[in-house]
Amino acid sequence: MVFEAFEVVTVPFNTDGWGPPDASDNSSTSVAAANLLPNVPLGSFSRAEKLGRVADWTRALSNPSARPPTGSKSDTSSIFDFSAFAVDEGFGLANSSGNADEDAAFRLVDGKPPPRPRFGPKWRFNNFHNRNQLPQRRDEEVEAKKREAEKDRARRDRLYNNNRNNLHHQRREAAAFKSSVDIQPEWNMLEQIPFSSFSKLSFTVQEPEDLLLCGGLESYDRSYDRITPKAERRLERFKNRSFKVTTSDDDVIRRLAKEDKATVFATDAILAALMCAPRSVYSWDLVIQRVGNKLFFDKRDGSPLDLLSVHETSQEPLPEGKDDINSAHSLGLEAAFINQNFAQQVLVKNGKREAFDEPIPNVNEGEENASVAYRYRRWKLDDSMYLVARCELQSTVDLNNQKSFLTLNALNEFDPKYSGVDWRQKLETQRGAVLANELKNNGNKLAKWTAQALLANADMMKIGFVSRVHPRDHFNHVILSVLGYKPKDFAGQINLNTLNMWGIVKSIVDLCMKLSEGKYVLVKDPSKPQVRIYEVPADAFENDYVEEPLPEDEQVQPPEESSTEAETNGAAEDKKPEGQA
Repeated sequence: MVFEAFEVVTVPFNTDGWGPPDASDNSSTSVAAANLLPNVPLGSFSRAEKLGRVADWTRALSNPSARPPTGSKSDTSSIFDFSAFAVDEGFGLANSSGNADEDAAFRLVDGKPPPRPRFGPKWRFNNFHNRNQLPQRRDEEVEAKKREAEKDRARRDRLYNNNRNNLHHQRREAAAFKSSVDIQPEWNMLEQIPFSSFSKLSFTVQEPEDLLLCGGLESYDRSYDRITPKAERRLERFKNRSFKVTTSDDDVIRRLAKEDKATVFATDAILAALMCAPRSVYSWDLVIQRVGNKLFFDKRDGSPLDLLSVHETSQEPLPEGKDDINSAHSLGLEAAFINQNFAQQVLVKNGKREAFDEPIPNVNEGEENASVAYRYRRWKLDDSMYLVARCELQSTVDLNNQKSFLTLNALNEFDPKYSGVDWRQKLETQRGAVLANELKNNGNKLAKWTAQALLANADMMKIGFVSRVHPRDHFNHVILSVLGYKPKDFAGQINLNTLNMWGIVKSIVDLCMKLSEGKYVLVKDPSKPQVRIYEVPADAFENDYVEEPLPEDEQVQPPEESSTEAETNGAAEDKKPEGQA
């Protein structure tokens, strides 16, 4: 293969500036440059000058008139028309033809149009119906403003919730936080004990001794364990009732005191009130009598301990009017009525009753007493101090060929909008949620029931769920479900510590044993978590009655109604204004 020699072209050097030398120069260098690059217009300019358009290749190819004639000398070497460009002294190369249209069509390399403003009149009208898709700027300033707005919103929500809770707390104080007993000016306050001091107390007691078992019990009807909201049962009314006298009036306790069986005497309801005092919200009181070396814990006639608190530990306030069917006082009466009838309805209707050592004390001849048993038990507090308590049982049942004792209590639903959970919808599928909600709204009442079951050594505690037929009808009720719990297991679920319970009782007993002989009253403060002990005259509470006594029929069992009358009364109640009973 033979290679032809490659001829090296001489490149002229321009001493006056950048680019080839000027063609008008007569020097040999300029002549040589003109021979090498024919028909190319050249102009001298500095490196600092800006370059414009050098060549329009598309125009040269698309313009046939710019091409040389066929067969000419420059046919193969000059297919582009460079003569259309001339030197612009101010800018560089310019269009020698001076065509303004071509200059107007000139564009830079980045030919995209400038962005339009997003927030303009055109955008507003076009997106009037699409406000959910507002264009958002993503720069740091906008993001910072969004974060500040979120903080302000969270701050406002927190302030609103705090104000709302404070308002509810104030309303509850005005509605329910009223002293259970009128403090007289001549009473002398001796002690003031905050609940915070109760939380650290602890005392271990030995197993108690059973002294006596009085009364008689009927068997529990197990068919009530299968009740569901879809298969509810109407709550019946019973004429027989239990007679619960106070401690110092109990004939058996009087006899045990004379026999010097113990130093301290009380009932299970009174001990439960002391043991669960830190959980209480409403005001309550106890009468303490020191007789010689004996100590008696009593309750007054018309004391709040005779009723059952409803919605006590809830954050939602109850109506303030005492005559309202949903007020704290009215609900307490209704709960006592429900519990008394529930405890008699869930028993086997065969008339058989197991009798114990002695009949119920303080019952007159001819009076029909309910199924109840009093177990008198004695605990040792120290070497020289014993406590005797009257504990109550309501029923018995045979489990695994062994006789077991039961306590019977009922929770009552008066209006789902107050409790927040509708029992008819949740009891069958979410029993745990219903019970948790009741622990939140009635924590003190459930704790006292558990403490009483532990004191009586009950094998099982049955809790019924009773609801109104209609939210505005407080006379007619239905049983929706019955659940059973072992007292020790249930105490663990609600964080009820038996050592702390007995620590509270032991501290109160030790404090009262230091007092001189006389009468005292222990009062739960109506607005603060504390109890106070007052010294009162010996004749205090002798003629103490309920401030507004209600008829016995309304307190215990409402008058018998036929189904038609009940529906009529329920409809009449529904038509009344909401704040009217």
